[in-house]
Amino acid sequence: MPTMTTAPATTGVAVDFDAITKAFGPVQVLHGVSFSLPPGKVVGLLGENGAGKSTLMKILAGYERPSGGVLRINGQPQDLRSSRDAEALGIVLIHQEFNLAEDLSVADNIFLGHEKKKGLFLDERAIQAEAAAALAQVGLPIDPATKVRRLIVAEKQLVEIAKAIARRARLLIMDEPTATLTPGETERLFRLIAQLRADGVTIVYISHKLDEVARVTDEVVVMRDGRFVTRAATAEVTRHQMANLMVGRELADLYPPREPVPAGRAPALRVQGFDVPGWAQQASFEVRPGEILGFAGLVGAGRTELFEGLLGLRPRRGQVELAGHAVQLRSPRDAARHGLTYLSEDRKGKGLHVAFGLRQNLTLMALDQYARPWLRPEAERAALDTAVKDYGIRTGSLDVRASSLSGGNQQKLALAKVLQPHPKVVVLDEPTRGVDVGAKRDIYFLVQRLAREGLAVIVISSELMELIGLAHRVAVMRAGRIVATLPADGLTEEQLIAHATGTAHADA
Repeated sequence: MPTMTTAPATTGVAVDFDAITKAFGPVQVLHGVSFSLPPGKVVGLLGENGAGKSTLMKILAGYERPSGGVLRINGQPQDLRSSRDAEALGIVLIHQEFNLAEDLSVADNIFLGHEKKKGLFLDERAIQAEAAAALAQVGLPIDPATKVRRLIVAEKQLVEIAKAIARRARLLIMDEPTATLTPGETERLFRLIAQLRADGVTIVYISHKLDEVARVTDEVVVMRDGRFVTRAATAEVTRHQMANLMVGRELADLYPPREPVPAGRAPALRVQGFDVPGWAQQASFEVRPGEILGFAGLVGAGRTELFEGLLGLRPRRGQVELAGHAVQLRSPRDAARHGLTYLSEDRKGKGLHVAFGLRQNLTLMALDQYARPWLRPEAERAALDTAVKDYGIRTGSLDVRASSLSGGNQQKLALAKVLQPHPKVVVLDEPTRGVDVGAKRDIYFLVQRLAREGLAVIVISSELMELIGLAHRVAVMRAGRIVATLPADGLTEEQLIAHATGTAHADA
């Protein structure tokens, strides 16, 4: 049995996967995966959700043990029994889903399990100072004593990266690191990656944003269905070729053709002079049946908070009309009764109960349809069977927990869930965050289908090309205000960024 040995912190980390297999019960997830990670390189690890990327990286980071094969670090066979074993070798995984203790401070999270001591006591001064240095390195100007629960999603992502840096990683695994970051924060991260590479750190960069992969990686490794497919120098493959290798087929146009908004229809949703104290001021907009309205803006601009206010989740004031009738929405359930539903950007925290089954998740927002006078599991199962077919949810069985689905299929299930109450208006917040290119295309075509069926669709997204490719109009928020609403035809990323940052010549 290989043993775990410690490498000096100053050396690079080279990895060899030799015929690695992994099975969870009868399900084989990895099938003899073999490739290497050279020291001091940035390697893009590509594949659809369910390709086995995360499982392989969890093996490398000590969170899972392989069923077969040999893992070699710097030429030595290793049997990593925990993440501490991996960290002793300088290997750190930054999880896509945050691994933070919400009620502890940022500094406490950065050094959790690695506390600095002076004698028998914690060295609070050293902890605060080194946490502040790590935060500065990732460009997050906050007090290290701040409780994590007070941070927004993008700030939590940067804390995760700071935590890895503070542990002096020599091989850093980044899983969708820019999913919640603004363009400015993303640029700062890219500069940090360049510095780490110059310092000899090996970086595995997992992302479905192929433009980022093309920009920051030296080479790419593609996996599909638990198997190694190919590796190549990044400069030798186009983004289109990357996408085709991931899905194993030619990937047609990513966005569906934009269909015209039906003329003469009254707004399905009209909002006027809407305030969410501390987040949104005097927001006014409308969306019509058959229209897709995009919402762009930097993190912290107030997009999510505006719609949480509309749903009654935050204090608010202003006028809201649904189908021409003034309404005061007290809760998401009340909003659903009036024909408005919302899909949260936090898929696992607020969108789904991942420990529940698929059936329970699907019908949770529309239980009155399935519980007259008592719950009818057979009706729920029939609804699930229909949803799996209608939304292309890939699952080996209908009797599994939502946690067993890949990210893209979880998102499709969450979308099916918010459509169960048969809304007239649906708000989708970051609907493709953390899903692969094939699932993105599926979701884009689903969104267009909803609009074609007469729903008014609002899409909040940090991916500007997503909004340009999908929406009819794009509203841009800055510092809590809607500063422009622009037709998507002929719109560019540069124009959206200019409005979002306040550098446009004139706000619409």
